[in-house]
Amino acid sequence: MLEVNDIHTGYGPVKVLYGASLNAQSSEILCLLGRNGAGKTTMLKAIMGLLPVMSGSVTLQGQELHRLPAHHVPRHGIGYIPQGRRLFRELTVDENIEIGLMARKQSRDTRDWVLDLFPRLRERLDQQAGTLSGGEQQMLATARALCLRPKVLLLDEPTEGLQPSMIEQIRQVIVKMRDEGFAIILVEQRVDAVLSIADRVTFIENGRDVRTTDAATLKQDTSIIARHLGV
Repeated sequence: MLEVNDIHTGYGPVKVLYGASLNAQSSEILCLLGRNGAGKTTMLKAIMGLLPVMSGSVTLQGQELHRLPAHHVPRHGIGYIPQGRRLFRELTVDENIEIGLMARKQSRDTRDWVLDLFPRLRERLDQQAGTLSGGEQQMLATARALCLRPKVLLLDEPTEGLQPSMIEQIRQVIVKMRDEGFAIILVEQRVDAVLSIADRVTFIENGRDVRTTDAATLKQDTSIIARHLGV
């Protein structure tokens, strides 16, 4: 479905990815693991068009995305939940959701669908996003991305700073999306969380993909994780 092939990108003159590749399929959770600064977040930004792809390609079901302006990429069915959530803090929960719906002109049925996934948000529709708890803000960021009815969902450390009960709720939604046919790309530092839900894991080192392995293999041989992460 989503193919990232040999991309090079970075921030101005600072290059971060040197020929990194990955692929994500429907009904799959692909996790990106790597040390801090390895290029995981940069990979997601490049997929979304937020960083220029200097060479290589990003395609979704054969359609080139790397040549599109960043604001066109979500219209092709990629939802992005960045680290830090990036909500419109002064707007209400309802208004943040409406902005998500506008990106692909989705209907009220989609609004009802995401609120059914996150019933707590339905109770807070008139509340400013900036006044929500950290877990509720993560729910809203996820709901806003799902308003696209995306084919692919990118999540950058969605459980960072959350209490265990909120982490479990987010985990359940991610698994549900996988089971409904979404392709999920997840950046996550918590190895235990990754192994509990991942289908495959791609390790990123020094701006390159060095290995893609079934999660089941990693559970059986944890030395692979120690080798690539130094933990």
